[in-house]
Amino acid sequence: MPTAQHSQPEPPPHDLPALEAVRIGDAAKPFLPGLQRNAMLRKARLVETASHINDWLTSPGLRTPS
Repeated sequence: MPTAQHSQPEPPPHDLPALEAVRIGDAAKPFLPGLQRNAMLRKARLVETASHINDWLTSPGLRTPS
């Protein structure tokens, strides 16, 4: 008799960039300071910034410029 696999629920799409930034930052931790680690940390910051911009653009309080 097959057993059911319990999987974790998928995170909402708007949370994916923030989760990716955390994942990249964690992946950079084992590296010694240098070019590769700096590139990974820079990518994590860029993804996090994109996440913040997306949150701002989709916020209900955003008004069009007058």
